[in-house]
Amino acid sequence: MAVLSKTRTNSGISTYLGPWDKSAVIHLLRRVHFGVTKENIDYFSSLTQQEAISEVLNIDYNVPSPPINNYNNNNPDPNVNPGETWVNDYNSSLNGIRRRSFKSWWVGQIVNHDRTIREKMVLFWHNHFSTQSAVYGWANYGYQNNQLLRSNCLKNFKSLVKDITLDPAMLIYLNGERNSKSAPDENYSRELQELFTLGKGPESKYTESDVIAGAKVLTGWRISRTTGIVYFESSRHDTSDKVFSSYYNNHTVSGKTGQEGTTELDDMLNMIFAQNEVANHIVRKLYRWFVYYEIDENTERNVITPLANIFRNSGYEIKPVLEALFSSEHFFDTANRGAIIKSPADLTLGITRTFDIPMPGADDYVNQYNAWNRLLSITALTQQDIGDPPSVSGWPAYYQIPQFHELWINSDTISNRNKISDALAANGYSVGSTRLKIDPLHFAKKLDNASDPNLLINELIEMMHTLDVDQNQREFMKSILLSGQVNDDYWTQAWNEYLNDQNNTTKANIVSSRLSSLYKYLMNLSEFQLS
Repeated sequence: MAVLSKTRTNSGISTYLGPWDKSAVIHLLRRVHFGVTKENIDYFSSLTQQEAISEVLNIDYNVPSPPINNYNNNNPDPNVNPGETWVNDYNSSLNGIRRRSFKSWWVGQIVNHDRTIREKMVLFWHNHFSTQSAVYGWANYGYQNNQLLRSNCLKNFKSLVKDITLDPAMLIYLNGERNSKSAPDENYSRELQELFTLGKGPESKYTESDVIAGAKVLTGWRISRTTGIVYFESSRHDTSDKVFSSYYNNHTVSGKTGQEGTTELDDMLNMIFAQNEVANHIVRKLYRWFVYYEIDENTERNVITPLANIFRNSGYEIKPVLEALFSSEHFFDTANRGAIIKSPADLTLGITRTFDIPMPGADDYVNQYNAWNRLLSITALTQQDIGDPPSVSGWPAYYQIPQFHELWINSDTISNRNKISDALAANGYSVGSTRLKIDPLHFAKKLDNASDPNLLINELIEMMHTLDVDQNQREFMKSILLSGQVNDDYWTQAWNEYLNDQNNTTKANIVSSRLSSLYKYLMNLSEFQLS
């Protein structure tokens, strides 16, 4: 793990004692939610800093309603009625359409997420324990994998690693179910060490022989294609002793016969988690996800090392690490505000949530899923196909040195990003008989003082931009509202006339068109791409 020598800031994980003002609230929400809503700004502003962080981390682990048959009109399902869930039915002929159903459902969970960090963490673990639905194939396994990440996103990392090792989607994706004593497959053993636990840093000194030994430990695991249940087939397991390198203190995983062979996995994981680098690697990944992409010497010393100590001392509990990070002076350091480029999910789904774009309800589930699917496709257009990251390493923006998050922006994606925000602010996207688009009046009525053009612009900038904009841009924004007039009262009068007669189409159109143009302009500014 290369650490930069230059210094950005000297702040560490001491508790942040600066102002818990609107700016601090919005910064927290930008990093832990998808989009910043007016309702959440007001709600979290009413809490203390520690109350807010507790709220964010207080996850309800109740399982949401599963994905359903939303596809029957075009793809009749012989086993599952329209509107009922397919997750327990293993009909392989419908896997393609069901995978789309699952991925659309997942986008729906993000769009409708609560005040906690859960959906951000589910996507974080999906990027970390990367699988591709197009490779594992079975939609049921995709849903199982998602539920595993969802149910453990702030719990114990070591337990999560064991569970993901035996997850059907992962077993297929990295050839775990093909791994046998007669044909050992090194794929998962390699990624377990290289990506999932120890990483590739200079202190991660496991060897090729460790990969081979790990593969032997993992032999024998299988999946029932009719139930999705993972089981251990002892006749396929390598019962020899597995000797690891000096990096692991020459540890030997003693070979076991019969069902005792399952215990070898625990032995190997205990060996891996005895290495300090596990905590360092995971903390660095969390840091890059929530704070900033570069880790200089000061950040390594003042942030990564103490957080890694918390991680190890807690027995690899995830929640205490994030609680310390989000409470820290470093997290709220001005150097880290507006410092990273929004991911495609943060951009598209964030716009959807910030502007509270109307969606079809559960009573119109076909169009509801169609809307979620449209958002999925739009997000994929800008290089983040949720459910199908490009490789086992996840999305390059989270690991590719030296660019990291800069990879989200190129000549193609920046154009597509602007097209997306332009479309949502103007004509929208067709979904059945409805359209996915911003309702400019609905959103403006949520704001504190939409009748005052200066206060309206100030609040919009505060919500939508991490960095301030110059006075010339502010004046241009106001000119959009004033439509060539010079007196602020011109907008105030137009807005109040609309409020007093909201069924008057002419009055509504006057303010609606100007608000749409204003939103479009705000989202076209480069500052809007930052979080």
